[in-house]
Amino acid sequence: MLEDLSHSILDIAENAVNAEATKIVIEIAEGLDENKITMIVSDNGKGMDEDLLSKISDPFVTSRKTRRVGLGIPFLRQAAEGCDGFFEIRSSPGKGTSVTASFRTDHIDCPPMGDLAATLITLLLGWPDKRWIFRYKINGRQFELDSDEIVRVLGDKESLRSCEVATWLKGWIDENLSILRLGGSDQYAQDKKS
Repeated sequence: MLEDLSHSILDIAENAVNAEATKIVIEIAEGLDENKITMIVSDNGKGMDEDLLSKISDPFVTSRKTRRVGLGIPFLRQAAEGCDGFFEIRSSPGKGTSVTASFRTDHIDCPPMGDLAATLITLLLGWPDKRWIFRYKINGRQFELDSDEIVRVLGDKESLRSCEVATWLKGWIDENLSILRLGGSDQYAQDKKS
């Protein structure tokens, strides 16, 4: 089983990259009043046909050539359903895939969020040629990161691989997520009505 939700996000995002996606959107919505957290990872990759989609929760079905099992999706589904949440995959050939998992946060088996900033930095540094959009919402407030905006400031995509940039970005993401969780305001963690 994957240790936390950030590891699940990393696994699904890597699947999107392997599916030749050029744009991957990661959204997390936390409803403190609703006692629920929902994560959605969507991409514009090659998608799956109905046959593969119907088998995707089988750990012995994977499209990867480097290994024979795919445990990320089955474990995520099991965790979500085990926490009184839900799990869904939608996919269309040539249009992409969307994976949604929801969890009741006060359930004893609800996995921790993990280190989201480290996960995002791994994705940004690993695949700077992809467009990464990350949104974290808590009770209508939102932090958003768009790799295209970061690249515009840096001047080129390869600058994302710099240790100095990675260290700064991780600190910036951590700071904004902390501000968002504490209910403070910042120019990036702003009130947004959805």
